Amino acid sequence: MSTELEFTGERFVPGVAGEIVYEHVHRYAFARALVQGKRVLDAACGEGYGSALLASVAASVTGVDIDANTVDHARERYRAIGNLAFVSGSVAALPLTDASVDVVVSFETIEHLPADLQPRMLAEFARVLAPGGCIVLSAPNRIEYSDKRGYANPFHLHEHDRAELDTLLAAHFPARRFFRQRLWLGSTIWREGSERSTATAYIGDSSSVTDAPPPEAMYYLVLAAADEAALPRQVPGVSLFSDAAETELTRAYHGASEAMRLDGILGERTSMLDSKTAHVEHLERLVAHRDGIVVERDGQLEQQARELSDLRAQLGEAQAATAAQERIIDYRQSWRWWLMLPVVRMRSAWHRIRSE
Repeated sequence: MSTELEFTGERFVPGVAGEIVYEHVHRYAFARALVQGKRVLDAACGEGYGSALLASVAASVTGVDIDANTVDHARERYRAIGNLAFVSGSVAALPLTDASVDVVVSFETIEHLPADLQPRMLAEFARVLAPGGCIVLSAPNRIEYSDKRGYANPFHLHEHDRAELDTLLAAHFPARRFFRQRLWLGSTIWREGSERSTATAYIGDSSSVTDAPPPEAMYYLVLAAADEAALPRQVPGVSLFSDAAETELTRAYHGASEAMRLDGILGERTSMLDSKTAHVEHLERLVAHRDGIVVERDGQLEQQARELSDLRAQLGEAQAATAAQERIIDYRQSWRWWLMLPVVRMRSAWHRIRSE
């Protein structure tokens, strides 16, 4: 029985949702339109879902992957598809005979090889291609994927910009046609019916609208062959893809709903905070008023303390005067006073006579 492969964050496996679905499955959908009735090699096939998609229209598909456990999984899971086979092997030493396939599909593979093995991989692709065959290859654009984002993918050993990738391919595939892949959010308008028509794309806002230029490539998708005549003629200028479950759109809706919910909570919290702030400000005014009363009371207490001190001083003076008077009264009531009184009166009279 087939066991599910672990999702490492790099190799796509069915059931994983998000941007990786759009990027990986769209490439196979693009290639599927080019392999009708052809013998196909899916180099570095991984879990095998892409090989199975190609096998639905191709004459035969051989998926090759370096990981033996992954190959065993793919064989078991897709064993019911009669024109599909899986083989363990390296893309730098393919286990296929010369000129045995019409199309080589290789998505997000070349950057996983060190720089010295990448030319050997492309030489192997050229070897197994039959005359008139072509390759469909994708690779991340280092400028957008890594440099601008400040991102280093630990699974990537050597990435390229467009010029580097073009030079690398030119050694074995003189004819090349580049496409740009990137997630692009917009509105779609479809004509009813089964007819296919030329696609149009616009970009702009409420003030102006122009034809949309191809966005900067997050990934390059390249059709390459030994000569121009081998390249497919009927390739759409614009290719769109969405997963059937619309997981990204659903996630966006859920994200918007969650943002609105959080905004509502934030509004409630803000209102509560405003109310509490007003209450705190009221309390601060009460505290300031209380502090003013305390200062005023302290001033009054200090004044009262000074007045009390003055009263105590006056009381002390009065008590001292009273004590003196009491001593005089006590003295005058004594026998000594009465003995000395005639002498005092004589002295007083003598002083008056002398002063006259």
